[in-house]
Amino acid sequence: MAIYKGFRFPIEFDEAFGQGLVMVGEVSPDTEYQSREDRGRPARQRVDEVTGKRQWKVTVTDPDEVKAKRASFEITLLADVQPVPTTSEVLPGMRPIELEGLTAEPKVAGQGEFKYQSYLFRATGFKAAAAGGASKSGRASGSAESTPKAA
Repeated sequence: MAIYKGFRFPIEFDEAFGQGLVMVGEVSPDTEYQSREDRGRPARQRVDEVTGKRQWKVTVTDPDEVKAKRASFEITLLADVQPVPTTSEVLPGMRPIELEGLTAEPKVAGQGEFKYQSYLFRATGFKAAAAGGASKSGRASGSAESTPKAA
């Protein structure tokens, strides 16, 4: 049995992001590219070809990433309505989050001879905040692309 290109591996949030994630900014619709001729027309939101759900994007930072250029990336959220984070901001525009329904799709990133293994992460939403505002690992609760952790 072969694994086809674009396969999405289900993964637990704590396995992918040991120290959690910090959401930077807000959740926004993932819109299709508009050419010059399309300007002035309403932007169309992307729809996931596998699930049929609308795509939303959010910028996150992984505090566990050692390379600064790879620490911040976008994650795609798949939902019919815009997902709302369940945690409060710790600094203006920044909130710790935890995702549910997380999948990882392997891909090659970089250019020329500087290519590396990366992942496109998708999630179905944010996990509900635990009572008292922190999850079992001590961080607040709360859903692109990232570099893998050493396994």
